[in-house]
Amino acid sequence: MLAQSTAGLAALGFSASSVNVPTPAGFSGLRALAPLKKNALVAGRNAHKCAGVVMAAVAIPVITFDGASAGEQTISLKSARPETAGAVVHRGVITELQNRRRGTASTLTRSEVRGGGRKPFKQKGTGQARRGSQRTPLRPGGGVVFGPKPVDWRIKINKKEKQLAISTALQSAAVDALVVDDLETGLTAPKTKEFLAALKRWGVSPAQYSVIFTTEVSKELELSSRNIKTVKILTPRSLNLYDVLRADKLLFTKAGLEYLNNTYGAEDYADFEEGDIIETQAEDAATVADAVMWALCQACSRFPGSDFHADGGVA
Repeated sequence: MLAQSTAGLAALGFSASSVNVPTPAGFSGLRALAPLKKNALVAGRNAHKCAGVVMAAVAIPVITFDGASAGEQTISLKSARPETAGAVVHRGVITELQNRRRGTASTLTRSEVRGGGRKPFKQKGTGQARRGSQRTPLRPGGGVVFGPKPVDWRIKINKKEKQLAISTALQSAAVDALVVDDLETGLTAPKTKEFLAALKRWGVSPAQYSVIFTTEVSKELELSSRNIKTVKILTPRSLNLYDVLRADKLLFTKAGLEYLNNTYGAEDYADFEEGDIIETQAEDAATVADAVMWALCQACSRFPGSDFHADGGVA
């Protein structure tokens, strides 16, 4: 069973009474989202499908395996608005952690304990309390009163809401992220000592909890890092919200960053200019108004004496 703690997740903006998850002492949590420009708001013909979603590009420094600077790359993911980001991420991490509970704890009740079919001693004359079975909870080896039974602790979350929580956390953690250019091929042998030296060259302390996201994990990388408790390797299959929030430092490969931009990115809205937002929203509103008027005319034309006509005119 997961331990319950009310000490963490304060960075999400929730009171201690609303947090019921295991939280390490150094939990980084949700960082402050980058300030948004006017043209960062989601707009266009599909804006109603992405209500409350924003996008803002953040530049991430790129370094080589030797630690030399190699330019920058941009991460631009769909993120919840600042006023709702805490609630979205909070719901996502609570769902994720609660769904980890197996709920397999089980005890035997009085009716399930083996033995105790006959009366242990006669009713009167012994001076002891009367007893009808050895399975009573008052005796060692007897049943358990109000003990745990298998429970399904899983709770549901919408797929889009879960994806938005992960992308919001990743976008906020971009301020503590690095892109390592040749991380997959830099390690020539599975040696922990060489991997620790590489972390120091990248400016990552072994005392910090670091998450490495890559699309493919090489054998050298897996074996070199598995003895380091503060390093966690994630792939698209194992990407989770809790480790992203917990991480002090995020390291991406170029392929990993490209995957995130393609999967959680907002490239569909990157081409909109500030003036296009008002124009497209006005076009959408006009289209909806025309459709409503046409449907109203169609319905009213069935009744004689109506003031509406099927062609949209009014008598």
